[in-house]
Amino acid sequence: MKYVELNIDTSESGIEPIVAELLSLGFENTVVEDPRDIEDLMEKKETYDWDYLDDSIMEKMKDNPKVTVYMEDGDDNAERVAAVVEAMDALKQRCKAGEFGEGLDFGSLKVTSSIDDDADWKDKWKEYFKPSRISKSIVVKPTWEPYKNKGGDLVIEIDPGMAFGTGTHETTSMCVEMLEKYVKKGDKVMDVGCGSGILSIAAALIGSQDVLAVDIDPVAVEVADENIRLNHVEDVARAQYGDLTKGVDYKADVVVANLMADLVVMLSKDVARHLSDGGLFISSGILTEKKELVSGAVIDNGFTIVEIMEKGGWCCIAARKK
Repeated sequence: MKYVELNIDTSESGIEPIVAELLSLGFENTVVEDPRDIEDLMEKKETYDWDYLDDSIMEKMKDNPKVTVYMEDGDDNAERVAAVVEAMDALKQRCKAGEFGEGLDFGSLKVTSSIDDDADWKDKWKEYFKPSRISKSIVVKPTWEPYKNKGGDLVIEIDPGMAFGTGTHETTSMCVEMLEKYVKKGDKVMDVGCGSGILSIAAALIGSQDVLAVDIDPVAVEVADENIRLNHVEDVARAQYGDLTKGVDYKADVVVANLMADLVVMLSKDVARHLSDGGLFISSGILTEKKELVSGAVIDNGFTIVEIMEKGGWCCIAARKK
């Protein structure tokens, strides 16, 4: 099967706006290659990071950041590619006009496309998915990579398959940090928009007694279930189909939702019904520019903000049900 690969050249400051634009066009699965990530890795002194640096990855430090999306080859390809090109041209003009701040440069925003075979691109991203510590105690490793536990690590073994979520994105790591901080042993947790199931597995490893993972994508539900079994937490966690919380009959002590700002706003209207008194609502996938919008909606729906964490242009909000 043929697939179209779109690459967008940019700068460090352009990554998040590009991802937001692509989300608005319906591209939910994006791959970001950012040399800054490698620089951050090199600054860390823990040996678990240094074990996985090789020459090919070091060469990537010389490149400009790049955002990539894939789509199945089809009759509407020309229209979708044109829509991306138009969106990037508009984004460049908005940047020049100072909409995102004076002096920012989003790079060329040049869009290049190529047609590849399924076998060529489907596993290409695996070259860059290495074991990664995403919180104080949680390490995520792909099924095909070795990892030597240094002692005390809670290791999540993951195969994202075709579902979004390797755990390395800021929004995911912030959710895991919040779960580590607030989930108590014996708590019940609901993971809305579970993707590959990382947050559900993390909640189970941290000590939750019961975890329900929900996703609108049947492929994500299947992958999440496979990853739950792979990590031997199937006695605690399970995945099911659901459109946010519609039709879901479950009450939790903690609800975690790594979605996007507009969906979090929608979810905040109903999520209290699925929380015990004093329960916690953890939400992420929120660009910092939409922090006030989301936190305002959460407060309006009966919550008190407990903590707001920010990382890499994204934020994560923890709020308690009154």
